Amino acid sequence: MMVTWVRGHFKNVEGTLEFDEERPETMKIDVTIKSNALWTGEPNRDAHLRSADFFDTERFPNIEFHSTTAKIIGGRDYTVTGDLTIRGVTKPVRLDVEYLGQWDTPWWEGGEDKGPKRRAGFVATARINRHDFGVSWNDVVPNSGVVVGDHIDITLDAEAVKSD
Repeated sequence: MMVTWVRGHFKNVEGTLEFDEERPETMKIDVTIKSNALWTGEPNRDAHLRSADFFDTERFPNIEFHSTTAKIIGGRDYTVTGDLTIRGVTKPVRLDVEYLGQWDTPWWEGGEDKGPKRRAGFVATARINRHDFGVSWNDVVPNSGVVVGDHIDITLDAEAVKSD
């Protein structure tokens, strides 16, 4: 029995995207997330999630995703399959990706206008089973409930800046 969803965010995400709007099936994604940079809004829960019960951030400081294939499934919709590594365990994961478009925006560095810069926006979703990655801690609650569900829904909101 599920009582509520707990939402969290990772603050330190870095990566690269190779994307050609005319040939989106050639898309390549490489992402590294600092596992200790998670935030759920509750400091005690965040500390527990960083512990060996969950992400074990001291032993496994990074979560990584490296794409292997991309397929067009609609006008601006794609599936991107790749290898997701959590706690040193790597499994294939499929992302459902929606391309939001491109636009030019201002770009300021050190008080100097170095823009405009071209940006592209994407949103991607996936569902994983946390046990597949060795994240299996749980506890029971009254009425046959558990503290943590088996499946984790992932949403990625990404804005890529075109490099020169």
